[in-house]
Amino acid sequence: MEEFECRTPATIADTLTRTVCRQKTRESILHLTILGFFAGVYIGFGAQLAIMVTYDLAAFVGVGMSKLIGGAVFSVGLMLVVVAGAELFTGNNLIFLSVLDRQVRIRKLLRNWTIVYFANLVGSLLLVLLMYWSGLWKTDGGLVGAKALSIANAKVNLTFLQAFARGILCNWLVCLAVWMAVSARAVAGKVFAVFFPIMAFVASGFEHSVANMFFIPMGLVLKGQATVVSTAGLTGALSNLTIGRMIIRNLVPVTIGNIIGGAFFVATLYWLVYIRKEKSAS
Repeated sequence: MEEFECRTPATIADTLTRTVCRQKTRESILHLTILGFFAGVYIGFGAQLAIMVTYDLAAFVGVGMSKLIGGAVFSVGLMLVVVAGAELFTGNNLIFLSVLDRQVRIRKLLRNWTIVYFANLVGSLLLVLLMYWSGLWKTDGGLVGAKALSIANAKVNLTFLQAFARGILCNWLVCLAVWMAVSARAVAGKVFAVFFPIMAFVASGFEHSVANMFFIPMGLVLKGQATVVSTAGLTGALSNLTIGRMIIRNLVPVTIGNIIGGAFFVATLYWLVYIRKEKSAS
């Protein structure tokens, strides 16, 4: 059946390098901005769903199963990006394939990454605002808000090395999810291709720069809610939850790690195996 058929890895590499990634660098600023905005919102949808589903789940099924289920529901974010169509910075690290193949100049790559990264941020921040206005963080006596606050606080208290390493591991899996989604010939196949790697990265506790554009600002807006702070047991423990700390101690190392995970461990190494080999043979 078509939904279970897939392209070979060599065909995936060729499709990404010479078609998909090249096209991404030719999009107008307007298109990249809108599609990047969508991706920020879509990944945020997955993040907020993971918070809502898991805020009290560990007490019933244990920490490990709670992480597994959180990762499973988070995967809806990348499913929306891949199937509905959006531009996600982390997935676009695969454009490095086309740079290595000399199909795309480095300035075009950096143009795409810059526009998409900040568009992702805008989409994420809008969803934070809407979620705050929705009042859904008050669910179950503020336990949902407490969970969101705890997640944000934990992320800004990582060391630079921890955030960097987790960023590499995360986007290695995210780009593999995108890679495998390209292999699928039907929507069902793309959904399954996305589900398992994304579930794995979230359940493992890896760090995704765009997801953190939702997670940490959500904590920042809830930091001023005394009942949420108290419920989370974080009274007097939020001194590191600041915009500056979010940028310097999380987004910077995680973004660098994400680029290495996607552009080197997926794009470069697969390029060496499939594209460079093909050119050498010819």
